[in-house]
Amino acid sequence: MSILNNIFRLATVVLTVFVFSSCTKPSSDGYYHRELKENWQLQNSSLISGDGEKISSENYNADDWHTANVPTTVLNALVKEGVYKDIFKDDNLEKIPVGQFKKAWWFRTDFNIEKMPVNLLLHFEGINYKANIWLNGKLIADTAQVRNTFLQYKFDITEIAKEGKNILAVEVFPPVAGDFSIGFVDWNPAPPDHNMGIFRGVYLEANEGIEVFNPYVTTALNQSLTTARLTASVNIKNNTKQDQFGDVVLLFNGEKLIKPVEILSGETKKVLFTADDYDELILKNPKLWWPHTMGEPHLYKATFEYHDSGRPLDSKTISFGVRTVSDFFTKEGHRGFKVNGKKILIRGGGWVDKLLLDDTYESVKSQLEYVKDMNLNTVRLEGFWGNNQDIYTISDSLGILVMVGWSCHWEWEDYLGVPCDETYGGIQTPSDIDMMSKAWQDQIIWLRNHPSIFAWFGGSDCKAKPQLEKNYFDIFSEYDSTRVYLASAKEWSSLAGPTGVKMRGPYDYEPPVYWFVDTLYGGAFGFNTETGPGAQVPPLESMQKMLSANHLWPIDSMWNFHCGRNEFNTLKRYTTALEKRYGKATSVEDYTKKAQLLNYELMRPMFEAFSAYRYHATGVIQWMLNSAWPETYWQLYDYYLMPNGAYYGAKKASQPHHVIYDPSKHALYVVNDRLEDVKNCKVKIKVYDKNSILKFEKDISTNLLANAAKELYKLPEFNWNNNVCFLDLRLVDSKGHEIDNNFYWLSAKKDVLDYDAKLPTWYYHTPSKQYADFTALNHLPKASVSANISSKQKGEKRVFTVTLTNDSNKIAFFINVKIVDEKTGNSILPVLWSDNYISLLPGEQRVLTASINEKDLKNKTPKLVVKGYNEK
Repeated sequence: MSILNNIFRLATVVLTVFVFSSCTKPSSDGYYHRELKENWQLQNSSLISGDGEKISSENYNADDWHTANVPTTVLNALVKEGVYKDIFKDDNLEKIPVGQFKKAWWFRTDFNIEKMPVNLLLHFEGINYKANIWLNGKLIADTAQVRNTFLQYKFDITEIAKEGKNILAVEVFPPVAGDFSIGFVDWNPAPPDHNMGIFRGVYLEANEGIEVFNPYVTTALNQSLTTARLTASVNIKNNTKQDQFGDVVLLFNGEKLIKPVEILSGETKKVLFTADDYDELILKNPKLWWPHTMGEPHLYKATFEYHDSGRPLDSKTISFGVRTVSDFFTKEGHRGFKVNGKKILIRGGGWVDKLLLDDTYESVKSQLEYVKDMNLNTVRLEGFWGNNQDIYTISDSLGILVMVGWSCHWEWEDYLGVPCDETYGGIQTPSDIDMMSKAWQDQIIWLRNHPSIFAWFGGSDCKAKPQLEKNYFDIFSEYDSTRVYLASAKEWSSLAGPTGVKMRGPYDYEPPVYWFVDTLYGGAFGFNTETGPGAQVPPLESMQKMLSANHLWPIDSMWNFHCGRNEFNTLKRYTTALEKRYGKATSVEDYTKKAQLLNYELMRPMFEAFSAYRYHATGVIQWMLNSAWPETYWQLYDYYLMPNGAYYGAKKASQPHHVIYDPSKHALYVVNDRLEDVKNCKVKIKVYDKNSILKFEKDISTNLLANAAKELYKLPEFNWNNNVCFLDLRLVDSKGHEIDNNFYWLSAKKDVLDYDAKLPTWYYHTPSKQYADFTALNHLPKASVSANISSKQKGEKRVFTVTLTNDSNKIAFFINVKIVDEKTGNSILPVLWSDNYISLLPGEQRVLTASINEKDLKNKTPKLVVKGYNEK
C-alpha cells in the first residue's frame, strides 16, 4: 500500500484527539502566559510622522491616537470609540470613507516587566495582513516575515525587552488583491477595512530557559470502547546557552509521569509518553466525548511541565476528550461519518463571525447554545473563524461537532481579485503554495486538540493543487492523523480520493416537497455540505433595528442592501413564494408575520427529509446558521440573536424522537435520533379541516429502533380538503407521556417543481411552476388563548414557565410567544424556548419554558407577549 493510502486511512482509522486550552496562570515569576489585551492605541499612518524606531520609543507622544483593545480590526476600534455610529442601519456601512483603510495603520501599546525572565517570547496568533513589528526602538520582524492572515508568529524578545516599561508598535498593512485573507464571499457586504488589524491575540510567554509548547494527546480505543490507550507528546526548546538535563513531567488523572531528557543548547525536542511505556496511559472504561445528541461530551485535563531538579521551568495545560471519528461510504458512494464507531446523521449550519470580527465569549456561547437548543449537532466553518479559540472550546464543552477548512473567498476572481483556476482556485504559484502550506500547518497545530473538530476541508468550491495537497498530507502525518480530510466541500476527486459529498444547492426558495422528491441536486440523499431554502426575513423588531422607518414599507432597495450578494441581492423569489402561498402583504407587520410562517414551513422539511431518509442521506448543513450583520438572508437567527420561524422549524424537525410527514408520499415516518431503542410507543394522528372539525383520527403502535427511521403509515387521501387542512401528530411513550408533537398545514393545491426551467446562471434553486395555496389561513375562525407565567432562578439563568390554554373550540394557529422588556417592548435576548410558533387544538393546554441569562434581565421588567395567527 502506498504512503499516500496509509496517510489517508486517517479517514477511517479510529484515533482520538484532545482539546487544547492555553495555560494562562502565572505560576511563578519565571514562567507565565500573559495576554496583551488592553491599553492599545491605533492611528492611520498618513496622519502621523516618525518611523517604527521613534513610534516604539518611550518618549513618543500618541495622545491623539484612537484607543482600543486587541484583538480588533481597525474599523471595529473606530466603531467602539464612536467615530462611526449605527453602521449597520440602512446603508450607513457604504458611507464610511474607504480611502483611509488603503494605508497602513499603527497599533501601539506598552507593557511592564517587573523582573526579566530567563526567556521571553512575543506571540501573535493572527495579523491581517502584513506587518512591521517594533519593540523598544528595534525592528523584530518586517513584512517579508509577517505577511499572511493565518500564519502565527512567535519571536524571542529576551535581548530587546527590559525590566520596567516596554513599547510595542505594529505597523499593519491591509490585504490587497491576491492576498489570502478573511472574506465573506456573497453572504454580505465586505467591511470597508477588509478586516485589517490584529484580529487575534498577542501574548507574552515567559519561561526559565526551557520552553514547553505544542502539547498533544491522542488515543486509540478498542472496538467495545472499554479501553483507551493514550499517547502524549510535547515539544521542548532549550533557550539557554548550556546543555540541560531534566525531566518532562505529565500530570494526568491523579498520576505523575516522569521522563528524563537531555536537551542541547538551542535544541528543540519532541518528547513522547506512550501506553507501551506507562501503564497509567491505559484507561479502563474511559468517559468518552460524545456529540450532545449521542451522549455526554466528557473532558479530561493534563499538564505538561519541564522540571530542573524538581523545579518547574515552564508548563502547559490541556483539556481533552476521548473520542474517535471515522467515515463510511454508502453503496451510492456518498460519505457519512461516525463518532466512537456509531453512525451520526450530521445536522448543522454554516457559521460566520461578526462582520467586524468582534465576537465575544458571551456572543459565541449564546449562539452555540442556540445550536444545541435546536438539536443540531454540527457547525461548518468555511474559513478558520474565531478571534480566539472560544468557538472550538465552547463546542467541546457543549458536544457540538465542527467542520473547519479554507474559504471559497480565495477560489473566485470576484473575491480574491486575481484570476483563479476553475479547479484549483487561487493558490497556484510555488511561493503561494509554500506560504499556505505553512498557514495550514499553523492552524492545524493551533486547533488539533479540540475533540469537537472532526473534519478538515482543504478547499470549499475547489480543491488544492496536487503539490499543495501533498504538503497537506505531510502536515497531517506529522501533526494530526486523527480526523477525516476532505479535499473540498464539493464533489471532487483528488489525491485523497473522492470527497463523497455534494454542493449542488439549492440556496434559494424551494417548497417542502423538494427535499423529499429531488434526486438530482440538493434533495435528501448523500451529504449536502451547504444548502437551504434561501432567505429568512426576521421578525418585525429586527427589521425595525436595521431599517429606518421610511424604508420599512414598501420593500425598497434598502431591503436589498440587507440581502446577500450577486444572485441573492433581492427578496423577489422569496416574496413571490410568500404571496403565492399566503397572500399579498399589506404592511411590514403583515409581511414579517407571514414571513415567519414561510420560514418555518420551508426549513422544517429540509431537516425532516434528511432525518427520515437516513442513512441514504448522511448529512445536511443549512446555509447558513447565522449572519455577520443584520440581514434577511440565510439565517436561523439574526445578528441581534433573534430566532426566526426557521429556527423553530429546524428545532422541531430535529427532535430526538419524532414523527414526520412526507408530502411526496403522503406518508408518516418515525425517527429515533438516539442510541437506545424506545419500545411500545404510539403515534396519534388527527386531521382537521379549516373550520377545526375533526375529519380523521387514528392511533398506531410502534417501536423506535436506535439511530434509525422507518416509514410507518400512508395517510388516506382527504377528498374533503378543498383548500387547507391541518395534520396533528403526537408521539407518546409506553407510559402515555407525550415525547413529540408535530403540526402541519396542508394545501389541496400542490407544489409543482419546474425542472425544465432555464436558469440564467447556475443551479442555485429549482423553480416552481405551481405553488401551494394557504390563503385560507387568513380567514380562519378566531381563537382565544390565555396564558400565565412564573419563573425561578437556575444557575446563571432564569427559567420562565408559560402555560398556554386554548379557551375556544377552534384551532389556535401558529402562536408566537416572547418575553419582552416592559419599558422598551423589545424581546430579551438571547432566549431558549422549549418550543415556539405552536398551534393548539380546541381546548388544549400546553406548557412551555424559556431560559434567559440573569445578566440579560438586569434593569429589565420581563413581560409575556402572546400573539397568534388567528387570535381574537
